[in-house]
Amino acid sequence: MADNLELIIITGMSGAGKTVAVQCFEDMGYFCIDNMPPSLIPKFWELIKESGKVTKIALVVDLRSRTFFREIQNMLVEIENTNLIDTTVMFLDATDEELVSRYKETRRTHPLAMDGLITEGIRKERAILEEIKGDAQLVIDTTNLSPRQLRERINQEFKSRATHEFRLEFVSFGFKYGLPIDADIVIDVRFLPNPHYIPELRPLTGMNQSVYDYVMGFPETEEFYTKFVDLLEFVIPGYKKEGKSNVTIAIGCTGGQHRSVALTERISRKLAEEYHVNVTHRDKDKRKETVNRS
Repeated sequence: MADNLELIIITGMSGAGKTVAVQCFEDMGYFCIDNMPPSLIPKFWELIKESGKVTKIALVVDLRSRTFFREIQNMLVEIENTNLIDTTVMFLDATDEELVSRYKETRRTHPLAMDGLITEGIRKERAILEEIKGDAQLVIDTTNLSPRQLRERINQEFKSRATHEFRLEFVSFGFKYGLPIDADIVIDVRFLPNPHYIPELRPLTGMNQSVYDYVMGFPETEEFYTKFVDLLEFVIPGYKKEGKSNVTIAIGCTGGQHRSVALTERISRKLAEEYHVNVTHRDKDKRKETVNRS
């Protein structure tokens, strides 16, 4: 990879953080262009190759029409036919509610809703981008990320790629707060006994030993753990073979405080014996934050 040209295509939902992302790549030494029309990318790439001076490129491609969508699909096929270019499509996403909130905060108009509702513009854009999101090598959900946290995530991601390091991203979450939209694998553990109904365990989290022991103390938990780890050990090599640099595994319970946290800790420790692992407990302290605000 060190001898190849590296192309990062930054795309995704309007308002999901593309401007922050391209600034981050610029800080990392990439040659960056914002809002590049897809039809111009092949010609631009020829000029870059001829110069021989630039080896890392990041382009923001803003897909606001189906014409642009078709152009970028054709362009990606053309680029992938050469072995001299390493291409990564990075798709930034966020929930509809968060995107609406950001537009209201900035008082901007959604590019596909000039004369209508923001929600209608978001709906149209999701329909246009659905296929490119499915083909992206990296999807980042920025719903709960500050600009600083998004920068950290991008830095972490591309530092790992530079060392050819395959990673597993484990995320515990609560279904009541919504699915992690960047997950590759989602598993629901709400069928397991819930520590929430034990008064002394309710305020604690799956990081506490007493909660962890309670969750793991049932035969069905042990059976689930064994079968799910077997499944992961079967499918993860397939993801690596397909060229993914990371796989995000999301484990959810009702509130993301007890069962999902405990199982994420145990399963991630097991897989860390073979893979590089990062763990995020997205909603672990959400209940505490809600109580403190009330």
